[in-house]
Amino acid sequence: MDDVIDFLGGFLLGAAIGGAVGLLLAPQSGSDLQQRIRERTQTVVDEGRRAAADRRAELEAQFAQSKQIIRPA
Repeated sequence: MDDVIDFLGGFLLGAAIGGAVGLLLAPQSGSDLQQRIRERTQTVVDEGRRAAADRRAELEAQFAQSKQIIRPA
């Protein structure tokens, strides 16, 4: 258990240091970078929602089809 905690602590520390270095060495100003991050995050969220809606529609169609197979109308 201690190994897992040590690993997670090292991972989080490395991620924090990597993020800080990335921000410090970024070729854009802070506000430009923040805007790009917001836009990219929104794009990813929108794509995820769209994919989830598509998958839901696909599963609902499969479910409706399976109900027809079980109980023919």
